[in-house]
Amino acid sequence: MPSFDITSKVDLQTLDNAVNIVKKEITNRFDFKGSHVLIELQKKDFKVQLEADSDMKMEQIVDVLISRSMRQGLDGNCFDLSKEVHPSGKIVKKEVPVKNGLAQDDSKKIVKLIKDSGLKVQAAIMDDIIRITGKKIDDLQDVIQLCKTSDLKIPLQYVNMKS
Repeated sequence: MPSFDITSKVDLQTLDNAVNIVKKEITNRFDFKGSHVLIELQKKDFKVQLEADSDMKMEQIVDVLISRSMRQGLDGNCFDLSKEVHPSGKIVKKEVPVKNGLAQDDSKKIVKLIKDSGLKVQAAIMDDIIRITGKKIDDLQDVIQLCKTSDLKIPLQYVNMKS
């Protein structure tokens, strides 16, 4: 039976390249000359540490981070921007976690979406991937299209297609 997997993985090397490009661009920008800026990727925790002089500069750094990451091929939704900026003396800090792997509640939401669509496929949650099996490849392609068109706010990849 044809099957494929739905995952949400971020390639560490691509993320590292995107952060390095952001560092280079920010240091070359005129409006950041002489100001304190720190952009650091913690590879073990999948977190990006940001520091800047003001909230406005922090917003600009986040915008550059998202746009450059998208140019590198990462989904803009992979950054969890829900945490607020917190002041620390004269600077402001922000910790941006990178979503890597499907959380259990996100997996359940995707499975519910697929089951509610009425497509003749089976969805099974296996740790941080969802395996979709069906009798026809067309049904599997419909599931991929359904996941792409629905607004899930999760970066998804469709891998391991077997027929």
